[in-house]
Amino acid sequence: MSKITRIQIIEAGLDLLDYEGLDAFSTRKLAQRLGVESSALYWHFKDKTALLQALASQIVLRHHVCPPLEDGSTLPIDWLLWYADNARSFRHALLRYRDGARLHAGSTPRPEEGQQIAAKITYLMRAGLSEHTAGMALYAAGQFTLGCVLEEQARPTESMATGADHPLSAEAAFEFGLRLLVQGLSTEARKDRG
Repeated sequence: MSKITRIQIIEAGLDLLDYEGLDAFSTRKLAQRLGVESSALYWHFKDKTALLQALASQIVLRHHVCPPLEDGSTLPIDWLLWYADNARSFRHALLRYRDGARLHAGSTPRPEEGQQIAAKITYLMRAGLSEHTAGMALYAAGQFTLGCVLEEQARPTESMATGADHPLSAEAAFEFGLRLLVQGLSTEARKDRG
């Protein structure tokens, strides 16, 4: 038996999550998929909770692709558009995997994710928001997005309105709520700039 790596476990875990869903996910099934004993998983992860946390982090790090400008040179013309795109990116990341939102709910950001969050707060501060407003704006958008995706993934596929243009689709509802968040943040930004 060859030695199995942490990333191999995470990749197989994401595949299993997509195939089985969170309720049926088990370390026994994951070990079988990898052709190892369950104890081999615990060499890399202290328990199932740590493994699920790593899966949640991997989804965000891999698929949430709306970073702030790294070089600090200039802000985009419309930082509010960036804010909305950041929420959309998070939504798409959660939707990439079956039960992605449930997996992410209650997870704790790993250091790499914490660095991304800190960079985004700094970015919004450069746009004129206070540190408090910037942090709360990201937190509110994250909680709103997570709730929307939890609802979307909890519904049976056949009962959902289809197409982003349908007035009752999950995407239309998300965009409506996001527009309200952006409008509210615009108001808060004017207060911060005083």
